[in-house]
Amino acid sequence: MDQRALTRRDFLVSAGQCLGAACLGASLIPGPIAQAQEAGRWVREVDGYIQLPGQKIQCFVCPLHCVLSDGETCFCRTRTNVGGRLFTRAYNNPCILQVDPVEKLPLHHFRPGTQTLTIGVGGCNVRCLYCQNWEQSQRMPDELKTFELTPRQAVSLARQKKIDTLALSYTEPVAFLEYAKDIAQAARAARLRVVVATAAFVEPGPLLELARHVDAFVVSLKGFTEEFYHRVCGIRLAPVLAALEALHQRSGCWLELLNLIVPSYNDDPEQVRQTTRWIHEHLGDDVPLHLARFVPTYRLTNLPRTPVESLEEGCRIARQAGLRYVYTSNIAPHPANNTTCADCAQPVIERLGLKVLSNKLKDGTCPNCHRKLPGIWK
Repeated sequence: MDQRALTRRDFLVSAGQCLGAACLGASLIPGPIAQAQEAGRWVREVDGYIQLPGQKIQCFVCPLHCVLSDGETCFCRTRTNVGGRLFTRAYNNPCILQVDPVEKLPLHHFRPGTQTLTIGVGGCNVRCLYCQNWEQSQRMPDELKTFELTPRQAVSLARQKKIDTLALSYTEPVAFLEYAKDIAQAARAARLRVVVATAAFVEPGPLLELARHVDAFVVSLKGFTEEFYHRVCGIRLAPVLAALEALHQRSGCWLELLNLIVPSYNDDPEQVRQTTRWIHEHLGDDVPLHLARFVPTYRLTNLPRTPVESLEEGCRIARQAGLRYVYTSNIAPHPANNTTCADCAQPVIERLGLKVLSNKLKDGTCPNCHRKLPGIWK
C-alpha cells in the first residue's frame, strides 16, 4: 500500500471550485488506496482519476469529469487535487449517524421491519433545489461538525446496537464513494448487510465496484426530462438512466426506485407516464416504485405540498404501465403504504408510514396464493 504524508496546511488549503469537464489525453492510472494521516485524521486517495501535465488531474468518479489544478476541489465538494494527486475530504468523518427503519430509505421489499445504522457525510455532486439535507449536502465535510468513524468502527457500532444492516444515505454516497466502498467491504467481511440510497449520477464503473459489496440500492429517479434535471438538479438525466441499467443488468443487487413528485415541476401526468414506461421497458415490472410527497424546503419553499390526488394519479399511471409494486411515501396513513401481492391482490404487509403493523409473508411467500414476491425477505 502506497502511503504518503500530507501536512495539515497542504490539505486544508486545497479548496476551490471545479473548472468543469475537459477531455485531455492521458492514461487512466489505478487509484492506489493511499492513506495519509493528517492531524489525527485519515485522508484517502481517490480510486479513479488521471494525472495530467502541470500537476492537474481529471476525476472519473461521476459524469462531470472535473479537471482540477493543484489546490482545487471537485463540484462534489469532497475531492481535492493535492500536488497532482486526488484525495477525498470525505473519509472517516460523517456528519450524520442515525438508527432508522429500513423503510425510511425507502426500501419495502428488503427485510421489512428491520433497522439500519445510517451514515451520511458532507458534500454532494447534485444541486437539488428541494434537498431535504441541504445543510450537510451542500457544504464541504470540513465545514461541518463531524466525528471520527472508521469502517471498522462503523461495523463495531452496528454490532453493539444489534443492527445487522449498514445504510449509506441522507447525503449522496457518490460524493463519499471511497469511504462508502470501504465501509461496505468491512460490513460484508463481518457478514452485515449494506444498503445505499443514491441519485446515481455516477459512472457505471465506480458504481458497479461499490455494488460488489452492496445488497440493495434505492435510486432517486427525480424526473424524466433533461430540462427538469438541468433546472432542478443541476445535472443530466442520461447518465442516471445508464447507471440504473448497469445496476439492473450487471450488479445482482436488489433495486427500488424513488420519484419525488414536485408540484409544477414534474407532476405532469405525461412525464409520470414516460417515467413509468421507461421503468417497465428497461428495468422490469417487479422493481418497486415509491412516489413521494414533496414538502417545501431549501429553495422551493414557495411551492405547496404535493396534493394526495397527484400521488394517487401517479400510482394509477404506474400500474397502467405494468408496474406491479407501487407505493406512496411521506403520506400516512394511506393504502399505498402497504405491500399487496400483485397476483392475488391481497395485502401482505401493512404499514403506517414507516412502521410495519403486520407482515403475513412467509419467507417472502404470499399466504393466500403462495406466490413468491420479489425482494430480500430474510
